[in-house]
Amino acid sequence: MSSFIDRSRIITRGRHQKWWVFFAIAIGMFVTVMEQTGVNIALPEIAEHFDLDIPTVQWVTLGYVLSTSAMFLPLGRISDMIGRTRVYVFSFMIFMAAAAVGGSAPTFSVLIAAKIVQGVGSAGIQANAMAMITDAFPGRERGKAIGLYTTVVGIGAAVGPIIGGLLISGFGWRSLFFANIPLGVIAVVSVLVVLGGGSTPKRKEGHLIGFDWIGAGISSGALVSLLLGMSNGHRFGWDSTPIVASFLTAAGLLAVFIWWEIRCSDPMLDLTFFRIRVFSLGVSARFLLFLASAPRVILMPFYLIVVLNYKAHIAGLLMAPASVSMAITGIISGTLSDRVGVRWLMLMGLALSAAGMFIFSQLNLHSSPVHVVVAMMLVGAGMGTFYSPNTSAVLGSRDREKYGIISALLNLTRTSGNVMGIAAATTIVTLVMASSGYEPSLAAVSEVGGEGVKLAFMSGLTKAFWASGGLILLAMVPAVFQGQAASGPRGYPKVDYIGYISLNVAVNFAPAHVGVDDVDEVHHPVLKAPAPPILLDRRLKLGVVQKQ
Repeated sequence: MSSFIDRSRIITRGRHQKWWVFFAIAIGMFVTVMEQTGVNIALPEIAEHFDLDIPTVQWVTLGYVLSTSAMFLPLGRISDMIGRTRVYVFSFMIFMAAAAVGGSAPTFSVLIAAKIVQGVGSAGIQANAMAMITDAFPGRERGKAIGLYTTVVGIGAAVGPIIGGLLISGFGWRSLFFANIPLGVIAVVSVLVVLGGGSTPKRKEGHLIGFDWIGAGISSGALVSLLLGMSNGHRFGWDSTPIVASFLTAAGLLAVFIWWEIRCSDPMLDLTFFRIRVFSLGVSARFLLFLASAPRVILMPFYLIVVLNYKAHIAGLLMAPASVSMAITGIISGTLSDRVGVRWLMLMGLALSAAGMFIFSQLNLHSSPVHVVVAMMLVGAGMGTFYSPNTSAVLGSRDREKYGIISALLNLTRTSGNVMGIAAATTIVTLVMASSGYEPSLAAVSEVGGEGVKLAFMSGLTKAFWASGGLILLAMVPAVFQGQAASGPRGYPKVDYIGYISLNVAVNFAPAHVGVDDVDEVHHPVLKAPAPPILLDRRLKLGVVQKQ
């Protein structure tokens, strides 16, 4: 097997290497995203099979999200230590094994355990996929690489529910789990053929870098406590003992984590990253966007199915434009960010997303499908336009050796933002329903029925979307001041294009006595091409290559 892989890797070397890497990783990302979105379609079938209510069956998704979130940072850090390919392949093995157990689960408890373990595998895949794709492309094409990654995620999110629905309709909910196995094998073999077994462990001072097990345990505990409290607060009450205890535990563990990471000689998460403006403000803007996007994820399916009485597959089709537009704009925005910078693209993306949220806030009991589709397209296009340049800038703020942990942190920002946003949006809606005299539960809309409870739900929905639009506008503040990293390794020069144009005009129209010897060419160390010329005439004293 190893000799076959070594021979196969010959065809993947050369100037097309980056595309081989992309397609190999894209297969794996498509599988994980498709599985994650498809399982949501299977929840009603699973509930019926095991005779469960909706809050109980939702632990299939919640357990997966909790384990994924808890393991992002540890697996991202480990990948930077021992090699991303190794962690990626091993994680896929876990993912497939858990899928086999979940598909054949005799009880609901076994299914939940399988999804928790599968979440661990998914964390290792997601934490490394972005880093591996980005690392395969040169620095000047980092935005393009992230754009391609965004496109794959968008396609997987769009077709996942469709494929999931077809599998469930034809073969039952278990087929959705078993389908991951052959697709996973293809993904693993593709990566092994293209990248081989991965790099050797990184060494420091003659020995392997020790992993921060204490930091990993503390951070996982803090995240699980926080997300459990956020996801169950609206159900038990925000002032109930279990929820308050969850938040206090999370706050205490977070404080201990910060204290430990500052003092640890080789921390899991280097907190000095947050001293870098591009990094800290980029992560902040990203978190606010994902926090604000939650109402679309959790409330729109409920609105389409319960309020407008659409069938589930029609509701899925009405929500698909968001993923499609994200897939299209992701690659366009990513490619443009390599040429024009990231700030204006991020602001444009946030503006589009905010506009979509405000359009959502105008929905009523009789809104047309066109209203929904237009808002979905704006939100999806906004997220795609924002995501690629934002991710490119954050990744570029540090060296490539740190891509694993940074990629993991970016994914954690997404999942934690979504979970907290879903909790906040649900709380807004249920509080408005309670103030109108109805049970503070989304289930009451379908159980009670009638126009009164639907109007109460719509009032809460409107307020939730207004809040989301406001959060997205707030995200513009860090986006404005974020700035961007260099397209190559940190410390490489960047070009002042205004100075470049001015100098070229000066050179072209300079007096005849300004000769060739008065103009110097500086070769860019990343592009391997001449950078804009520096006019050495003492009368001008203008330089266009600036040190970052």
